[in-house]
Amino acid sequence: MSGIHPTALVAPTAIIGKGASIGPWCQVGPHVTIGENARLISHVVVDGNTSIGAGAVLYPFCTIGMAPQDLKYKGEDTRCEVGARAQIREHVTIHRGTITGTGITRVGDDCLLMAGSHVAHDCSLGQGVVMANNVLLGGHVTIGANAVIGGGAAIQQFARVGRAAMIGGMAGVDGDVIPFGTVIGNRAHLASLNVVGLRRRGYERSQIHAVRAAFRLIFRGEGVFADRVDTARAQLGHEALVTEMLDFIAGDSKRGLIHAMGPDDGHDDDVA
Repeated sequence: MSGIHPTALVAPTAIIGKGASIGPWCQVGPHVTIGENARLISHVVVDGNTSIGAGAVLYPFCTIGMAPQDLKYKGEDTRCEVGARAQIREHVTIHRGTITGTGITRVGDDCLLMAGSHVAHDCSLGQGVVMANNVLLGGHVTIGANAVIGGGAAIQQFARVGRAAMIGGMAGVDGDVIPFGTVIGNRAHLASLNVVGLRRRGYERSQIHAVRAAFRLIFRGEGVFADRVDTARAQLGHEALVTEMLDFIAGDSKRGLIHAMGPDDGHDDDVA
């Protein structure tokens, strides 16, 4: 069913795509674009300079594109984007960017943001990210594609989470999480590789073994960390997934890298 419910408040200048549905008691601001076949089920607020992708579904009482929770923000024209086919569940809040950041908050295609989760200003979520209930992202957080964040986890401002990483429920993340890594605890530490996630995405056994070998060398080996990284690049840098991990480690960081804690627990050996 498409169309605008009589109780919805839609600004005349808002752009509503073909087949989109605006349900009861929704509010859509004057600078909003709603993509084709998107659905605002009911009691949804979309404001600011915000675009909602085609086929996205916004559930009751979520708010998208509202002003950031930043005392420096003075009403500047910043943006918010929600990708195609994203599912934004009940009571989710996604705030627009700030001029002291990137100026835009992005949620990628096919993301699932479960009830009560929060995406702060200037965050960027890649495609297929899953955030469970009550996850909290501070400002300027970057989440790689297909990462999974467990319920109640909190990620500090400016932290980076690599592609296909997994954050355990209730984790307190105050640093960067490598691609394909799994972190747990408060404060979070690197526990293992997300082998299950790699398998689900169809990577071959040889690729997973290469990443495992690099992980063990970098995070479980002895000696200076920088030397271990150099050794991993020399020995395994021809593997694409290993290169992605190494490039992430070498990338710009404002929080530093989350490391493993304690002896090798064997979880990263779980490769059939």
